[in-house]
Amino acid sequence: MERVSVFIDGENFLYGIKSISSFYTDFNFDFKKYINKITKGRKLIDIYYFIAPLKQDLNPSLYTKQQKLLSRLKKEGVTIILCKRTKRESLDGTSVHKIKEDDIRLALQMQKDAYENKFDIALLFSGDGDFVPLPEYMAEKGKKMEIVYFEGHTAITLLRVCNFKASVINKKILNKFFYRNS
Repeated sequence: MERVSVFIDGENFLYGIKSISSFYTDFNFDFKKYINKITKGRKLIDIYYFIAPLKQDLNPSLYTKQQKLLSRLKKEGVTIILCKRTKRESLDGTSVHKIKEDDIRLALQMQKDAYENKFDIALLFSGDGDFVPLPEYMAEKGKKMEIVYFEGHTAITLLRVCNFKASVINKKILNKFFYRNS
């Protein structure tokens, strides 16, 4: 039986979900149920979720929702990898907070787990073109890499180098795996 580990780029997931509709949010997506569906018939080894914590003082409501999401994911056995959020000034002088280290932490974790032979297939939830070198490395280690991405929200170069299965998240998928009461 093939062993699968899942690597979720939380920030990319949020932007992907928002690209479909502002109604949707990662806070209400049933990751565990969706992952169980797409990994059916294979052995699920690990699920990693890479995200930067929101700042409580900037938006208490969003902070609380994110904390509930992280708590739910932890209870479901997901390993949360917290990254940094840094404040920067935008061109118009307003402050923006950017997530840092998420891509490199995800890539390093995937490489470490491949090196330790923890999985046969790495399932990457991201359409970020920065990950293009990862499938090449996975192939060198005799591993496969599958991509889960949002319709119209992925780098074509990433899809080209991942010559294995790709799953698209669209509005129909979101409706099916969206918590209505949370």
